[in-house]
Amino acid sequence: MTLRRRQFLRFAAGAAALPVVSRYARAETYPARPARIIVGYAAAGPTDIAARLMGQWLSQHLGQQFIVENRAGAGSNIATELVVHAPPDGYTLLLVTQSNSINATLYHNLTFNFMRDIAPIAGLMRAPSVMEVNPSVPAKTVPEFIAYAKANPGKINMGSAGVGSPPQMYGELFKAMAGVDLATVGYRGGGPALVDLLSGQVQVMFEGITSSIGYIKAGKLRPLAVTSATRSPALPGVPAIGEFVPGYDATGWFGLGAPANTPTPIINLLNKEINEALADPAMKARFTELGAEPMPMTPAEFSKLVADETEKWGKVIREANLKAE
Repeated sequence: MTLRRRQFLRFAAGAAALPVVSRYARAETYPARPARIIVGYAAAGPTDIAARLMGQWLSQHLGQQFIVENRAGAGSNIATELVVHAPPDGYTLLLVTQSNSINATLYHNLTFNFMRDIAPIAGLMRAPSVMEVNPSVPAKTVPEFIAYAKANPGKINMGSAGVGSPPQMYGELFKAMAGVDLATVGYRGGGPALVDLLSGQVQVMFEGITSSIGYIKAGKLRPLAVTSATRSPALPGVPAIGEFVPGYDATGWFGLGAPANTPTPIINLLNKEINEALADPAMKARFTELGAEPMPMTPAEFSKLVADETEKWGKVIREANLKAE
């Protein structure tokens, strides 16, 4: 009886160790099959382009296909939930964006906790927006716009790509820090809002540089400032809002995440490859074309960025009393 009990205990201990051994064996041979990068937005936008650029690099350097899969909807929450519930084996990854930090406060019925359920892998890039106005607006600088807005409280329409979208969040932050009252006009996406900015239905918008730069160069929109803390190489002659509103900084960012409990060796391998990609001159040039710049980070640094952004935008959402549609 004693012998049988000892044999059982040895067998049980060995069986319990199998998942651990298997887990690290998989990490050592990763990737052994194609992987997916889940994007919470439609194809052809900057988020999708960033994912495809990095997916192509990882495919070439790791010997397996990294396929981009678009799962748009609910402000990227559908894509996030899919990855949260995927096996933590490195074969289902998430293109993380600033919206993930915003959604943590904006939505009250999420089935996941982003900070707990998604493991940070690496940062990809930062992409500032531009505060731009229709040429009919008399203001040509940020101080002039603030004075104009204070003289016309609630009469200037600000285009938004929807509740919780970066254009709205950047505008709400500006309103709070500059002490102005702008009337928010919501649209189902940045494209329709930009169309109405061009026609003068709305007068101001905080939109991505990539979407706006053609109209700016053609003189159809007037840039007042970029939203990043410093000037953008894409619009070198345009000042930063922070030069007039001290402390203002609202920069979009992208990164890569995985389901919680993904093996550390897999996380580290992906981080190493991504940071090598971000140092590549050709990749840097592609990011510049998008009005962005590389954002190399360790997993810990990326985790801190997500936490800091979640706190920052949570405060803006609560003060503006924003609620998800």
